Amino acid sequence: MVNIVLFGVPGCGKGTQAALLKTRYGIEHVSTGEVIREHIRRGTELGRSVQACIERGELAPDEVVISMIADYVAAHRDAAGCIFDGFPRTAPQAEAFDRILAENGLKVDLMIDIEVAEEEVVRRILLRGKESGRADDASEEVIRQRLAVYHAQTAVVAEHYAALGRYAAIDGHGTVEEVSDRIAALIDAIER
Repeated sequence: MVNIVLFGVPGCGKGTQAALLKTRYGIEHVSTGEVIREHIRRGTELGRSVQACIERGELAPDEVVISMIADYVAAHRDAAGCIFDGFPRTAPQAEAFDRILAENGLKVDLMIDIEVAEEEVVRRILLRGKESGRADDASEEVIRQRLAVYHAQTAVVAEHYAALGRYAAIDGHGTVEEVSDRIAALIDAIER
């Protein structure tokens, strides 16, 4: 089983790339953002508890996200692999994730950081907001707050996996296919 973490600022293309990798490698894709948005759409207790955070551009509480991921990993232990998109986002999440995986005889094989310039990311998210109707993608102020939160709380996760020798960055500019090929080259080089 290969476990890949797709990493990068909101709007860098993690979801798009995860969908392509799922098809290319036949591995599972878990997007914590999409799972949370689905809970919000359904009006669940979890959805209501995180909706206000998301509307302010804040991250969902660690304990909620960690619990969702623990359930997911336990239910997918026999999968060919998993792409984690949007998780882990904080140092406590990364530490908990490593424990969860280890308890299931697994590990993060590689964190791939998709690097995109901030102004390009803002442009992409605003465009996505017009196309998808997502409220959290429609306000430049909220987008810039999300980016500030990312830099303050999430960027340190890259340091965690770099220290373990499981981190690589790629250029997220170019066509979807060019970025996908860069990511695939890294995955293909993983020793299994």
